[in-house]
Amino acid sequence: MPANSGIEQSGDAPPLETVALTSSSTVSRKAVVQLLAGLVCMAMVANLQYGWTIFVGPIHDQFHWTRAAIQVTFTLFVVFETWLVPFEAYFADRVGPGPVVMIGAILIAAAWIIFSKATTLSALYAGGIVGGIGTGCVYGTCIGNAVKWFGKRRGFAAGVTAAGFGAGAAITILPLTHSLAQSGFQATFFKFALIQGSIVLIAALLLRRPASGATPRAPNPRVLQTKTDATPIQTLGSPLFYLMYLAFVCAATGGLMATAQLAPIADSFAIAKIPVRLFAIVLPALTFALSLNNVMNGLSRPLFGWISDWLGRERTMLATFCLEGIAILGLSQFGSNPVAFVLFAGLVYFFWGDIYSIFPALVSDHFGRRYASTNYALIYTAKGVAAVGVPLSSLLAAWTGGWSAALIAAAIGNFVAAFIMVLLPRLRPDDLRRREERGRDAAVGLEPVIRSETSSA
Repeated sequence: MPANSGIEQSGDAPPLETVALTSSSTVSRKAVVQLLAGLVCMAMVANLQYGWTIFVGPIHDQFHWTRAAIQVTFTLFVVFETWLVPFEAYFADRVGPGPVVMIGAILIAAAWIIFSKATTLSALYAGGIVGGIGTGCVYGTCIGNAVKWFGKRRGFAAGVTAAGFGAGAAITILPLTHSLAQSGFQATFFKFALIQGSIVLIAALLLRRPASGATPRAPNPRVLQTKTDATPIQTLGSPLFYLMYLAFVCAATGGLMATAQLAPIADSFAIAKIPVRLFAIVLPALTFALSLNNVMNGLSRPLFGWISDWLGRERTMLATFCLEGIAILGLSQFGSNPVAFVLFAGLVYFFWGDIYSIFPALVSDHFGRRYASTNYALIYTAKGVAAVGVPLSSLLAAWTGGWSAALIAAAIGNFVAAFIMVLLPRLRPDDLRRREERGRDAAVGLEPVIRSETSSA
């Protein structure tokens, strides 16, 4: 062995290649644990967003507040969930994910307890704010942690983690509906506060951040990975950031509106309680749609994340944004048919889920891995901007006497987001274009480039 290597190796020591493989295997096992822990945490906070719509009617019936006033709770929840995530993620980047998610678990339980005791709109709004802060602690931290642990499959890892948030409500929507019918919304809020908060608290104990340099970068010419770890301030100075931000707002608005307003939309079509038979299952149209929607939304996140790892982020989102807009138009035109309502609502949720898996990976591609949690959190605040469309859609529906205008506006937003995905690759800085060319060389088997990519991780 060369004298200057600085490494002593005995005769029975394993080859250096074996040591490297063993280390990589250990990281992979740890990464799977992190992925599963994050998935559980996300599933347990999903109902604050995806289950909210079933509480709007019972709250309205008991207190006779307008639906638009009740839905301000949802907007406050989303605003505080998203706009504080940069600070929560910054803290997670410094101290690790576990403590931040534990705080989130306590706040989530507190929010549902506040809802269970609320007798005024201000109390309801306070619960939405507390719940938003807690959910942001969990969401931004778990997504950022997944992106850090998985280098070659960042999109897939973010998608699996986000799937917990999309599909988690599907696991509990029937128990929630049953509990609402049997015990009322106050008792349901209180019971699920204890269950969900406790599970998140336990899962948070497993969360760890990866060692520096433990995650390799992938030389995929369609998926750019910058060598530079941009700080949040540098990220905010990039024009690409604002294009991504606008695309997120445009795409998120329609999905959030469908999430919060699906029950009122079904009521306007007078099909909410009409039985629908699909896949050998018979359920009322609204219940069927809510259950199917969350499954579709959860499945789409790892699927589109995986596709983006192979096809490229912008290409994948260009396709899904166009299909999302078409699905929203289909819901507007054919939603009065119960079966069509269920199917088109499912497609809306399916294509909408991609933003929550691809954007975290896209941000890491362009701005680096070290500050991935904080940089994605900055983009994620766009969801708070999009949430303003929820009460506005209620007002537009009341003004126009139906939901067609609001749904058409949401579809147009998706087409605008698709156009931005056409522009985005054309506006990359020169250094990232050089990285793209090097990635093409690596993809055809030039070993020196691949080694350079790995050593720079």
